[in-house]
Amino acid sequence: MTGTVAFERHDAEAVNSARLRKPLYSARRKIFPKRAKGPYRNFKWLVMAVTLGIYYLTPWIRWDRGPFAPDQAVLIDLANRRFYFFFIEIWPQEFFLVAGLLVMAGLGLFLLTSTIGRAWCGYTCPQTVWVDLFLAVERAIEGDRNARIRLDQGPWTARKIALRTLKHAIWLAVAVATGGAWIFYFADAPTLLRDFVTGQAAPVAYTTVAILTATTYVFGGLMREQVCTYMCPWPRIQAAMLDEHSLTVTYNDWRGEPRSRGTKKAAALGIETGDCVDCNACVVVCPMGIDIRDGQQLECITCALCIDACNDVMDRLGRDRGLISYATLADYNANMALATGNGTHAIKPSLVRDASGRISDTVARFHPRKLLRPRTFIYFGSWALIGLLLVYGLVSRDRLELNVLHDRNPQYVVLSDGSIRNGYTVKLLNKIPEPRTVTVRLGGLPGATMSAVGMEDSESKQITVTLEPDRTRSLKIYVRQPREKNRTPGKAQRLVFHVVDKSSLDSAEYVTNFESPE
Repeated sequence: MTGTVAFERHDAEAVNSARLRKPLYSARRKIFPKRAKGPYRNFKWLVMAVTLGIYYLTPWIRWDRGPFAPDQAVLIDLANRRFYFFFIEIWPQEFFLVAGLLVMAGLGLFLLTSTIGRAWCGYTCPQTVWVDLFLAVERAIEGDRNARIRLDQGPWTARKIALRTLKHAIWLAVAVATGGAWIFYFADAPTLLRDFVTGQAAPVAYTTVAILTATTYVFGGLMREQVCTYMCPWPRIQAAMLDEHSLTVTYNDWRGEPRSRGTKKAAALGIETGDCVDCNACVVVCPMGIDIRDGQQLECITCALCIDACNDVMDRLGRDRGLISYATLADYNANMALATGNGTHAIKPSLVRDASGRISDTVARFHPRKLLRPRTFIYFGSWALIGLLLVYGLVSRDRLELNVLHDRNPQYVVLSDGSIRNGYTVKLLNKIPEPRTVTVRLGGLPGATMSAVGMEDSESKQITVTLEPDRTRSLKIYVRQPREKNRTPGKAQRLVFHVVDKSSLDSAEYVTNFESPE
């Protein structure tokens, strides 16, 4: 007879069970940030005006380089493989200068983040700048936060359709201007604008404008904070750049907790409260829609608008500013220890206040000298060293270059008079935007003379060559040496080509071999 076997049921559940599993994708909750007022908001307006002004206006700045070079101050001339930046002209073989600038930009970002946190994200990142611009357009058309919420939640009336149509039309105009400004960096701006409007521009110009228009409109107008939260890798990287002495936007709960909306009632009851009145002013101005009082968060771009909002509330309450402020983790921990008796009890704001109710002098405060630490010096030293090397490479670079290629087959020819001839392809590179006349001389080979194909000059030890501005000229040169002058038959002899411009004293030389039979 078979008996019934009892099994023990374990108290466990899969972490990804259908009952516990949360959706991987959820609908976006719209954010309607309120316009903030204060020094950080004003600084953001200034940065937006400067950065957008530089981006849109730079292609239209002229720079006189003479009649043989473009007069656009900043130009990436892909057709002629040149990069012009005011008085600087960079050739393809000098791309190490551009690479060095990119390295400097990376080190500069590390330096900035390690000292003042994600200031790049909060003020100068293109996504932040264009979102600010799009929000300014939205506020101008639809009103501030409450008006936009009512409009969004209301029915689709003629007014709502008109406002939304106008807003998106301006957004698209800004996006088109963004894409249009980009293509002007790669060709003469006035000429390209005329060709673009008349339909005569290259297809790549229209394609580029279309792509940048779409990305600017979608990223800056529709996705906004989602780009920073889900698409940008920097929030996930920047944590490695921070340490306890880095400045970040911080809610100082050591003076703000416990929160209370009725401070007078709490005082009457003998309940000690912090400075935070739980007004949510810091939340409604945040373009990322977060609450800085929840601590450091990946979404926070440290734009500091919450500081402006909170300071305004503190001013109206007659309390010290800085409930939300730029602070270091080291200062925060020191002040938290002061407010909690080194962690022996809950926060007591009275421990960080003096008899008058103001913030005590014993509270740790930020001082710029705290940014001067080994990490900062290492980043800055590396950044400055690369900059100095680039400046040295720029001022010491040759403006006249020479390259020589010896013929491989045949390596030499014995002429009827017994003399030996070698052939060379000589390339002369003129790296200034004006023509010049140079002299090519031979050196190091006894009795040698040369002649250039296509030039009527008889054989001699030097020839005169005219070079076009910003161009390379290739010459076929034959070098002849009488047999009696050849002191080492069967061995390669040293031959030197010299090129010199007497007017500018620019010169170059190239050492090669002269081959001869045994």
